[in-house]
Amino acid sequence: MAPAKRDRSRQAAWLVALVVVAIDQLSKAWALNHLGGAGNVPLLPGLLHLQLVFNSGAAFSLLTNATWLLGVVSLLVALALLAWIQLSAPLRPWQWLGAGLLLGGAIGNGLDRWRLGTVVDFLAFMPVRFPIFNGADVAINLAVICFAFDLLPRHGSSPR
Repeated sequence: MAPAKRDRSRQAAWLVALVVVAIDQLSKAWALNHLGGAGNVPLLPGLLHLQLVFNSGAAFSLLTNATWLLGVVSLLVALALLAWIQLSAPLRPWQWLGAGLLLGGAIGNGLDRWRLGTVVDFLAFMPVRFPIFNGADVAINLAVICFAFDLLPRHGSSPR
């Protein structure tokens, strides 16, 4: 495909990653400045609350206290994604969106691990018991959905 199309999909992925990192880091800075000692603050009562916690592990507190290892994993994921985005053929829309979301999420949580030694989490679903999370976590989960959509067969196209 034409280099211009490859560049557009690459630029879109970079832009998505940049927006995710900015929103993630700004929201975490806000949470650190405003939620310390505040306990559980309703944002959408009965659905979403704000509660500052620190997670030294991965999703669902897996590998708790393995911050250094998880920091290295975040860095390796980010480097692999950078290489894939830069070197791949033009990305389809679900691919560049997923890659940008995943890259932004990996960088956002990786920055926390390297800077703070822990990940800042502050979004809590209510009334279900679900791990408290952050914007980077949301982006990573949305990336998985994007990649799943990309795997769905396209109407009128031959199987891959």
